[in-house]
Amino acid sequence: MTQKTNSFKCYPLGDAAVVIQLGDQISPAINARVRAICAYLDEYSFEGFIEYVPAFTTVTLYYEPWVINYTKLLPLLQEMANEVLEEQEVPSGPILEIPVLYGGEWGPDLDFVASHNKISTAEVIALHTAPEYLVYMIGFAPGFPYLGGMNKLIAAPRKDTPRMKIAAGSVGIAGEQTGIYPIETPGGWQIIGRSPIDLFDLNREVPAFLKAGDKVRFVAISEKEFKKIRRVKDGD
Repeated sequence: MTQKTNSFKCYPLGDAAVVIQLGDQISPAINARVRAICAYLDEYSFEGFIEYVPAFTTVTLYYEPWVINYTKLLPLLQEMANEVLEEQEVPSGPILEIPVLYGGEWGPDLDFVASHNKISTAEVIALHTAPEYLVYMIGFAPGFPYLGGMNKLIAAPRKDTPRMKIAAGSVGIAGEQTGIYPIETPGGWQIIGRSPIDLFDLNREVPAFLKAGDKVRFVAISEKEFKKIRRVKDGD
């Protein structure tokens, strides 16, 4: 059963999780509420709490049902919402620059995105590098950032037939969204470039380079710069 409060509504997800829905539309303001809940849980949790998973407009809480059940959890969620959503300031994420080599073998769909929108490839690059993007959530693949803030003038449909293999670091567009493939994986986004940095590395203490709430700006680089960054990264 869905339970509604003044600030949000929530509903069970099986017998060991609850979804907190903080709005019905994807927007920075709603996502800020999501991050406020997550920031609170980072400092204050409850007995039986396991973890949370943030998304565009929701936070899913996983808990131990033998410690606390859904009915007893609801008042705690209301108390948390009253404290967090009305009083707590949302922490602002850092602005991270992501270098990208656009076009050519690194971005084979750049020409398609340009022709689809009746603009030049240079204009696509300029429009893609201009905004400050918000990382709304991480999903699909380990470390894959869903970014908000892309200019609609470079929107493009997904590919009719997904590629079986997309290189790690590939920067793509699907609809009005842009994102970066952190690992080699199949995918259907239009690939316009590639970044030489590792967005996901199991050898790091925190494997994912980006997290929800971070702010990102793309920076166009040359092939020479791309290879230099890779050499430094590989220790050559």
